[in-house]
Amino acid sequence: MKHFPYGILITILFIFMLFMPKAVFNGAAEGLLLWYQIVFPTLFPFMLVTGLLMASGGLHLISRIFSGLFCRIFRVSENGTFAVLAGFLCGYPMGAKVTADLMSSGRISYEEGCYLLSFCNNTSPIFILNFIVWKTFGREDLAIPTLSILILAPVLLSFLFRRLYLKGNYCFQSPDAEKKLTARLDFSTLDTCMMNSFESIIKVGGYIILFSVLITLLDELPGSHPLILAVSPLLEVTNGIMMLDSTLGDFFLCYPAVLALTSFGGFCSVAQTQCMLQGTGLKILPYTAEKLAAAAAASLMAVIYLLITR
Repeated sequence: MKHFPYGILITILFIFMLFMPKAVFNGAAEGLLLWYQIVFPTLFPFMLVTGLLMASGGLHLISRIFSGLFCRIFRVSENGTFAVLAGFLCGYPMGAKVTADLMSSGRISYEEGCYLLSFCNNTSPIFILNFIVWKTFGREDLAIPTLSILILAPVLLSFLFRRLYLKGNYCFQSPDAEKKLTARLDFSTLDTCMMNSFESIIKVGGYIILFSVLITLLDELPGSHPLILAVSPLLEVTNGIMMLDSTLGDFFLCYPAVLALTSFGGFCSVAQTQCMLQGTGLKILPYTAEKLAAAAAASLMAVIYLLITR
């Protein structure tokens, strides 16, 4: 009986899908195109190469290059440096995937995994520049401020979050029981990494299609209830940004709202993140709360920027 409320929600969704098949088809088609044309070519190469880096020993080379700086700023271990790089450069959900892979291979501790997840799973700079700055707002002067805000918000919050996970220590250390993996690169390793990357990217695509269908069904509902207008943009970041741009006419309202949604990533990215964390023991609720805090910080910084430059 404890699952009864969820059964009701799924039943309602099923009924809506039966009565609005055209909306379901359109939503699924839009989600599939978004995954096929943008997400797959953007994420899959990074998923494959990061897997190969961990299998071939390239991880240690990259970590050593950046560990001196990142260990001082973020107090992460040498291996954790790689998750910081991937989380800020590669986009959702690469930060979560790399963190989960590092934990699964015994390269970082559970506490460091929680800490890395709190700030290292973010929107990629390429998406920020291409979709937000140039396509949505069409203002090149917003490039540096937007990138700065969306990077600084999680970075500044990391100084607060690490107090929860360091537990009095100066920095995180690699586990004593780190698994000794043989560094090699051959076709069997490539095949394993490729299949792992295909599994991950297909899961991401499935969530994008599902949430695109939900957004389309909400748009088909009669009337425009304020609750629906508030919830719809939160489901998926790409569609959500377009909704905010079309419904919020005032740039002073739209810009902070878009940056808040981008920093949060939408519930679709939360679902993608959870699927990457399976088997690690990392919890999705703390992650969601930490992303909401980052969204609030990004929105506040955007308002301050607009007030200063007005």
